[in-house]
Amino acid sequence: MELKIAVEELARALRRTQGIIERKTPMAVLTNVLLEARSGDGVRVTAFDNEIGLVGQHPCEVTAGGAVAVSGRHMYDIVSHLPGGTVSLRHAAGTQLDIACGSSRFKIMTTPAEDYPALPRPEGAVGLELPPDVMLRMIERTHFAISTDETRYNLGGVFLERTREDSIRMVATDGHRLCLVDQPVKEGARLERGVLIPKKGLMELRRLLGEDGGVCKLGFTKGSAIVTRDGVTMVMRLVDGEFPDYRQVIPKESGKSVIVDRQAFTDTLKRVAVVASDKTFGVRLTLAGDKVVISSQNPDLGDAQDELPAKISGGDLEIGFNARYLIDAVSVLSCDEVRIEVADQLSPGVIRAVGDDSYLAVVMPMRL
Repeated sequence: MELKIAVEELARALRRTQGIIERKTPMAVLTNVLLEARSGDGVRVTAFDNEIGLVGQHPCEVTAGGAVAVSGRHMYDIVSHLPGGTVSLRHAAGTQLDIACGSSRFKIMTTPAEDYPALPRPEGAVGLELPPDVMLRMIERTHFAISTDETRYNLGGVFLERTREDSIRMVATDGHRLCLVDQPVKEGARLERGVLIPKKGLMELRRLLGEDGGVCKLGFTKGSAIVTRDGVTMVMRLVDGEFPDYRQVIPKESGKSVIVDRQAFTDTLKRVAVVASDKTFGVRLTLAGDKVVISSQNPDLGDAQDELPAKISGGDLEIGFNARYLIDAVSVLSCDEVRIEVADQLSPGVIRAVGDDSYLAVVMPMRL
């Protein structure tokens, strides 16, 4: 194998793989990336951890075709520090890849390409097309609510389903909070049943969507998801578990509500939470008259209190929440005002964006 490629292009290809390749694994080959060069097709760079695979096609000048696997981390560290211009890669008989750029020369150990595991190739994947910014916004509004408890594997991702012929929904919950976002899609987009996308795959998809490019195509088979965008294909195994009936968690009625300025509410929560317990981050919301008072007490540190104007309906109320959960839920919004709806001090709070029915968050209350 012998080729020449722009340093920036190769660095971009390897950067995409860094979240996928394994750092510590009994299968040493999974720490590698696979480089495949074909005359006229450029070079294909593959990363796979047995759960998530990414393949990127990149333009280059191929002198001799071939394939080889090399350490993904070390290859990226080398290329990312090169001065720029063009880098030459050459692998002949032997166990080393020669890397040359300007006056820089490297030789790194390789693994035979045939030892690299084959990616699953979902056949007949059907799905939908979304602008990258739309899919990215859905992820940003839900990913933080994914459970980090490895024993609750069915909560370790986001649930994606079609709610109507022209709408899809993304939901995440960790048992203490829930976030939900709806998004209109083109009529006829197919998603026959709900699927559970794993957190690691979702975070890699998030990085991919953050790059410049065109429409994102998201398709599904029985056990896998496949994403394609501008010469990049990502395949991930779906979580094999039953997502809970999240609709039962969303309160159907609320007797009280408060509308506050979103940014002011976020800033106030952050100030008051400085004093809150490092374990619970508990704050008390006191709804009274035309203001909401936010306070926290910490026997080891002290107490804090602040207030901001609010539009309150349904009467006065005191209720406790985890400040971080509230901050997470409102920080991802771009609206001017948010509404918090509650039935009583023992009931979950429902957070909505005023003027936007596509998003809601449910936060369980705390006893303070």
